[in-house]
Parts: sequence; C-alpha cells; structure tokens
Amino acid sequence: MSRILTLNSGSSSIKFSVYAAGDAPARMAEGQVDRLGSDAAALTLKWQGTRTTAQIGQVDHRGGLQAILDALRPVLAGAEVAGVGHRIVHGGPRFDAPALLDDDTLTYLEGFEAFAPLHQPHNLAAVRGARLAFPAAVQLGCFDTAFHRGHPWVNDTFALPRSFYDEGVRRYGFHGLSYAYIAGELARLDPGAAQGRTVVAHLGNGASMCALHDGKSVDSTMGFSALEGLAMGTRCGQLDPGVMLYLLQQRGMTPEAVSDLLYKQSGLKGLSGLSNDMRELEAADTEAAREAIAYFVSRIRRELGAMAAVLGGLDTVVFTGGIGENSAQVRAQACAGMDWLGITLDATANAQAAHVISTGPVTVRVIPTDEELVIARAVNARIDG
Repeated sequence: MSRILTLNSGSSSIKFSVYAAGDAPARMAEGQVDRLGSDAAALTLKWQGTRTTAQIGQVDHRGGLQAILDALRPVLAGAEVAGVGHRIVHGGPRFDAPALLDDDTLTYLEGFEAFAPLHQPHNLAAVRGARLAFPAAVQLGCFDTAFHRGHPWVNDTFALPRSFYDEGVRRYGFHGLSYAYIAGELARLDPGAAQGRTVVAHLGNGASMCALHDGKSVDSTMGFSALEGLAMGTRCGQLDPGVMLYLLQQRGMTPEAVSDLLYKQSGLKGLSGLSNDMRELEAADTEAAREAIAYFVSRIRRELGAMAAVLGGLDTVVFTGGIGENSAQVRAQACAGMDWLGITLDATANAQAAHVISTGPVTVRVIPTDEELVIARAVNARIDG
C-alpha cells in the first residue's frame, strides 16, 4: 500500500507523520525532532503503540530531516512513498489551495522568505530534501496563508499607498491549516454552529485568532508577518510602528538585531524574563510570570471583542493549540467577565478540558487541532486523482 509522509518544519523543530493512503488517510506513525541547532536535539517517534526518544546531537534542519528518514525506515518497510505533504507558512497572494511544488513554485515561494524568516526557509529546505529522498513522489505544498485568501479587502490592506498592497505588502493571516481543521471538526460536531459566527483562538508558542463565518475566514489577528496580533512565546505581537523607528533611529539597532528582538526575545519570554513555556510560567507563580500571563490574556480578550465586532455577533468560541487545549487558567482568564458577550464558563468542565466548557448562549469549545491530517488529506486527494 502507498504511504504519505507529512513534514511540518518550524524554527527549531520538524514534526512528521506517516499515513497509509486510501479512502481516508490513516495515521501509522508520528513524531518530531526538536531543539534543532542546540546540542540537545532529540527525535521522538510514536509507532505501534510505543514512544521512543533518541538524542541526535547538534544538527541543523538538514541533519534533522536525515534523522527522520533514518528513523522511518522500519515504518515504511519498503512501501512506496507516493506523496509528501509540506506545511509552508507563506503562499503569498497567489495560492488559495494546496499546490504542486515544482521548480517555478519553489522560486516564487523563496520570494517570501523575508516575510516569514523563522519558518519559510526551513519549510523550503524540507521540500528540497524530500525531493531528493523521494524523487517519484508527489510533493504538495499546503499553505498557512491560503485559508485567509477570501478576506474582504478592508481586512487585507494597510493604510499605506496602494502601490504597497499591489507589491504584496498586505495582511495574509497564518495558522490556516489549523483553522481549516477546526472548521471541519466544528462542521462535524455541530453543523448548525459551523454556519454561524465563530472565533477560533489558536494559542501556542505561535498564537493567533481567526473570525469565521460559515466556516470561512473573515479576519485574522496575524497580518503581513507572523509577528502581529497576540503576544506569543518569543514574538512581540501587536507593536506601535513608532517603536520600530525608535529602535532603528534612536537606539541605533541593526535590522538584524531588531529582528532577533521581535522574533526571539519578546513575548512571554521577554515579559517574564523566565521562559516562553506557559507551563513553566504557571508553575513559577512569580510576579513577572503572572504579569506575562496577564498581558497574554489581555490581548486575547481585546481581539475576542474585535472579532465579535467584525462578525456582527458571536455564536461559538473554540480554543485550540498547545496552550488553548491545555491551559485551563488561560481559558478561564480569557473568558472571565465576558457575560456581556454571551460567554460564561463552567469551571468544572473547563478544568477537565471538556469538549464544551460553557453554560451561556455562546458555546465555548476545546478542540485539539491536527494540521498534519489536513496536509495528509490534501496529498491523498491528489494522488487518488
């Protein structure tokens, strides 16, 4: 039977899954390489009911991909890899659906590396490595920006001269694979609600929120880059553009130093002075940790109100992502005092991360996301076709 491999390359990790192709792709194995670039890089593989973790030393993304291919030899056991699906963060204005990754498409996507410097170069490096490893396989790109390409113009543009919009300086939105999965799950769980007004909070080391109407993206907190909107693990989120001018002009910081500050030293890590990991911050219970969490939550609350305004009301809220799925504290604080919007949490259900955690007229759900399955389904449809 044919196999499908999915690759999801981040700034310091690569997630992977193997599926059996068929009427519906069935996951056989999954895992990830994390802490790439450090001397503590490790590969975790879940297969046949067991979970193993092996240290792989100080390797980059190329070395991490090779370690994955080596670990998957017994999983694939000589089976044909018919398709490889890649999460690619930025598809630019051209792509509103998955696309075959030929040479021309890769050249086009390289033009957006500056728009997503933590992800795009690694995404494309994984494509090149997979093409060498599986030259006969379909290589399919699935874009985080594609889900948002139907936004109204006012939700896509900045108040800059129009020529900037025409050259690609516009709001793209990200986390689209996660939002596509949640839209599909909501349609399965509650078809009526899926046709209504929904705000999805994808909260993790990267964090954003999306307004959906009838399962389609209307607006997103992320814009031109994956820096905008909510505070994140190490990224700043919303920032007055004047701060950028001050850092460059008055502080004399180089563009490279500003990029490092905004992408790697800010967010929860910068505010707490401790960690970008919400679990560590909740356990630390220091004043700085509490303040970092309070800021993180305050931005969620502000954007929840804004998204409700964009939608003209609210029917459903969904929490997903590592923090959204696992932090009862963040969910409780984000929804506290939101009765005026129709949101009232059930404290017991929230503590248990139940599927529905609300008692008010607005239904609040916790739905685990699965970006890899979205990718596998797209590849499966392409190789079947």
